[in-house]
This record gives sequence, structure tokens and C-alpha cells, in this order.
Amino acid sequence: MPDNTYSETLEWLFEQFPAYQFIGAAAYKPTLDNTNSLCSIYQHPEKKLKFIHVAGTNGKGSTSSMLASILTEAGEKVGLFTSPHIIDFRERIRVNGEMVSEQFVINFSNDIRSKNISFSPSFFEISFLMALNYFSESKCTVCVIETGLGGRLDATNVITPLLSIITNIGIEHTQFLGDTIEEIATEKAGIIKNDIPVIIGETTPTTKSIFTKIAAERKSNVYFSEEFPVSNKFTPPLLGDYQKRNLHTILVACENLKHYFKGINDKTISSGLTNLTQNTGFFGRLQIVQKDPLVLFDVSHNKDGIEATIAAVSTLNKGQLYILYGSSADKDVNEIAGLFPKNAMINFTTFSNTRSLSIQQLEALNQKFNFSAKIYSNPPKALEEIQSIANKQDTILVFGSFFLLSDFF
Repeated sequence: MPDNTYSETLEWLFEQFPAYQFIGAAAYKPTLDNTNSLCSIYQHPEKKLKFIHVAGTNGKGSTSSMLASILTEAGEKVGLFTSPHIIDFRERIRVNGEMVSEQFVINFSNDIRSKNISFSPSFFEISFLMALNYFSESKCTVCVIETGLGGRLDATNVITPLLSIITNIGIEHTQFLGDTIEEIATEKAGIIKNDIPVIIGETTPTTKSIFTKIAAERKSNVYFSEEFPVSNKFTPPLLGDYQKRNLHTILVACENLKHYFKGINDKTISSGLTNLTQNTGFFGRLQIVQKDPLVLFDVSHNKDGIEATIAAVSTLNKGQLYILYGSSADKDVNEIAGLFPKNAMINFTTFSNTRSLSIQQLEALNQKFNFSAKIYSNPPKALEEIQSIANKQDTILVFGSFFLLSDFF
């Protein structure tokens, strides 16, 4: 029987169709068959829209959101699909910064339950089709789509974009994408379509050769952003040197997109960067939530992302650095713990999502690295206690997972 409230609808979504956000690997569907079937059931909304497709190991959320904001300022009606959400499921689906309505989520969920579907689509597949239908009904003039996981077999790869963007390549999700940089780059390069240009952010000699080969096979023009000079008049609205690299990639993309969207110019780029949060709801990337002491929230959760975060924080911190770290159990926490600055005061916490590392696992990590860390089971209380002992010139960095930050809201 259809649910009539938003909370009941979400409960059904998360229980009926497993979500990677909640159960991890078991939710992964390594095929596009389900998504193609759903698109067919809903009269192919993906064929009625224009897209920009963004993949990468780190920075794809920042890149997607900054680009969406610029396009909004350029006068477009912009659909933005990102994942995961931090507070509310509706964060994943936005039009010009406004989240999809609760009623649409309810109606679409009820509708899909009424279909005689012969397979069990994943939570992500359902969410993506919901987004496509919402963007189509909203008459979006362009949609920025962030991949969920990988590229080649990601549910979002049923679209044909105007432009593809791959931010960078690092080791992540090895159980799905492969154990080497070469294998992961090949999976991410799966979003490169025939005769569709692709912008590549950061490369290594290995990844560059892979992207060059695959783009040539598909007769796609490939643009390595590091090879193109861009104006230095723009400043990223987010902290961290790595955001400068993301911005460089975005500016190269904007040059390519001016052919389609005449409203892209220096003025709209500047206002798009300034109005990022207003236009996209973006938050949680080296976000300053308090000063004196400085409290930063960040969702970095893999080696490359955490290295970049810690490097950025080291330039900001004026006193003692306090770390409050919480992680999903499927991360290589031993590798990550080795990145923590030696002079930082380390604190660990579990979070409410079932994928959290347990107290016992955190205790083992603490013992292995001789951190003398305090271990908490309640993130807000942990932060409150750290704030009570920190001095005004100190910095408190809360990071490790989207799920950790969601416990603060």
C-alpha cells in the first residue's frame, strides 16, 4: 500500500531498495541493464535533457556544484544530481539550488511501486530515475550529473552529455573498480562517449595515456586542463589548494560550454562562484562552522582527499590542531591514520549510520598507532568536549565521512 508521508516514503526507499550509503558493497549493481529498463518504463527522460557528466576520485562534487552555480548565473535552469546526501535525501536532486519537493519524492516512489517491475533496482538507480523525471518535468535546460561510483557501469552512464569531465584518479572502491590506478582510470574513462568532448583535470603519465587512448578510440576530443592557461582573476569559494585545481578544470570546461550557453562570461563565472551555496546548497568541504577556535567540517574520506584536506588545514591553523575522525568500516583506516599530523590531538568517534567503525575497531586503531586518542560514541558531544578545552587560536577538524557530518544536523 502506498505511503502517504515523506518519512514513511524514505523508510520504504531505504529498506526496499538497498542503498550503498547504508549497506555498502551489497547495493552495487555492476550493469546498466536496470537503469536502461527503468528509463524505458518512464519513456526515456534521459533523451529529453541536456547533460554535463562529472566523474573522478576526488573533487567531482565540488566541480559539479561550482559548474551548476555558474550555469545558473548564466540564466539556465539547472538540474543538479549529486550523492550522497548529508541531512536530507532531497539534497541529491536540485533545480537552481532548490531541493526536489517532498511530494514529488512521495509521488514518484508510489508510482514506481505500482509498476510491475521484474527486477529489484538499487536505491541509487531509483534516485537517479527520480532525478531525471524531476528535471524533465521542471523543464531544465541543462543538468549536471555526478557519477555515484566509478563511471563505465555507474547508473548515470546511460546519459549522452554535451561534455564529460573527469577530475582526477586515485585509489578508491577497489572491490568494484580494480586494484590499480590503470584499472580505476579505465573505469572512470567509461563515461567518455563517442564524439563527445572530455575535460580531464589532474593526470599522471599513466592516466594521461589511458585517457588519450580511450578518447581516440571513441573519436572524442580530449582536453587536459593542466595544458590550458586560464585567467587568474577568479578565486574558488572553497578552502584548499586542490579547489584551485578544480576551478582550473571548471574554467576550461566553461570555455568549451560557451558554444552551448551564451550566458557564460566572466561576470557569470564570478557570481556563480560567489553564490555557490545559494545556487546549489553545497556544504561540508572544508566548511568553516565556527571561529575562535576555528572549527572545520570536511567530508574527505579517502587517502588523496584527506592528504589534501590536511595540507589545506596546515596553512590555516595557528595553534593546536584537534582532529575528530569517524569513518565507515570499508575504508583503509590504517593507511589514513598514517596521514594524521604527529603533533595533532587525535579523537575518534562512531556515528549513527550502521556502516560506522565500531568502538572496538577504533580502540584497535588507537592502540596500533599509539595515538592516546579519546574515543566517543556521540559526535556532537565529542565536538562540544573538544571545544571546551581548545584555545581560541586552535583548530578543530571534523572529517572522515558524509555520515559523520550528518550527525551534527
